[in-house]
Amino acid sequence: MPKSRKHAAQVSKLFVLDTNVLMHDPTSLFRFEEHDVYIPIMTLEELDNSKKGLSEVARNARQASRSLDEIVSAIPDGIGDGIALDVPSHGLATGRLFLQTEAISAELPPGLPTAKGDNQILSVMMFLARRDPARPVILVSKDINMRIKARALGLAAQDYFNDKVLEDSDLLYSGACELPGDFWESHASGMESWKNEGRTLYRVTGPLASRLLRNEFVYQDGDKPFEAWVREQAGRTVVLETLADYRHGRNNVWGITARNREQNFALNLLMNPDIDFVTLLGQAGSGKTLLTLAAGLTQVLETRRYSEIIMTRVTVPVGEDIGFLPGSEEEKMAPWMGALEDNLDVLNGSVGEGGQWGRAAAADLVRSRIKIKSLNFMRGRTFIQKFLIIDEAQNLTPKQMKTLVTRAGPGTKVVCLGNIAQIDTPYLTEGSSGLSFVVDRFKGWAHAGHITLQRGERSRLADYASEIL
Repeated sequence: MPKSRKHAAQVSKLFVLDTNVLMHDPTSLFRFEEHDVYIPIMTLEELDNSKKGLSEVARNARQASRSLDEIVSAIPDGIGDGIALDVPSHGLATGRLFLQTEAISAELPPGLPTAKGDNQILSVMMFLARRDPARPVILVSKDINMRIKARALGLAAQDYFNDKVLEDSDLLYSGACELPGDFWESHASGMESWKNEGRTLYRVTGPLASRLLRNEFVYQDGDKPFEAWVREQAGRTVVLETLADYRHGRNNVWGITARNREQNFALNLLMNPDIDFVTLLGQAGSGKTLLTLAAGLTQVLETRRYSEIIMTRVTVPVGEDIGFLPGSEEEKMAPWMGALEDNLDVLNGSVGEGGQWGRAAAADLVRSRIKIKSLNFMRGRTFIQKFLIIDEAQNLTPKQMKTLVTRAGPGTKVVCLGNIAQIDTPYLTEGSSGLSFVVDRFKGWAHAGHITLQRGERSRLADYASEIL
């Protein structure tokens, strides 16, 4: 019995790829480690039909076709026995790639039309499962209905998980950690404390220190509340630095003060020149855009740290598209920037006195320093000394996010805002969103910071609606 169990464990799986997996991630061929990959002819046909155009899907289809061509061209002796993926994947995958090299006609139930591409892929699956019953044959598809049909026919099917940063969005790094009540007692041994530019710093050593990340916020409630962030981390030792209190009126940012702990954390990230990349997550009304614009305007118009604010967002409609929009690039983007206009109304209302004419002049000055750009024209650009805001970033794929963040030149700060519970892009989930991707990849870097805003501050109606609807 142990012998057969050992043999079963050594049997590699055969993953049959649906077209949408290759169009979602062209490198998915190399993501199945020691298992084998099978590509039906219909998958290649659908790739061929999708390769024309300038969309992200068409680009991915062309890249997947080029990858397949490179792999197949390197094998002059034929591909009937499969192609080892070890060399093309640079050691990432040790399985083999199989292409359909024979006509396959497995019997499908009468209700399924054989002319449809999805059903032809399912017939190939049935043939492979019958040909080698001892080997697990699994369909990998991003299409939910395709997976349901496969399971209805008694075939194994699963989603493509490799692009997911995490399975459960609750496990996403929040950027803040509550210190236990006995933190100072358990970490008091050898503690050092000193002051630098009005801030108090503590060097502490202990068990919790190894689990903290650079630029992670820590806090402790009670009679003497404590808020700080991790400025250095090495093994079991961390250096904690106290924060600027932006809840106090004297530290207001463009007339705005923090209304809760997380907003104070966010303003510390947004106003710190050493932090080049900031991600803010939060539900509707938690203050992401307002805080970011206030910080941007202060650093553009008052301290002149940046030359201007550039704002962009993904143009994915929630309902039906309203058709073509007239005008220049900025005029076409204007309907998508309602959030910008709403927040500017709040910020302009908090600018000095000066009467009606003074406020109008201040509003014009503010708008002259904010540029609205479309994502479609970002490739190849370099932004120098800009305050770049990427709104609704949860609708970006990891690849699009990389394209945007790598636009940053010297002296530029990039701020990504979003709510991963409101994703409108097809095939993107909370785990595979580009926003979740950068939050996970940038955590712990010395020049990046993240905070999840917990409370809505828009209105009691908006907060109640977020809870019950």
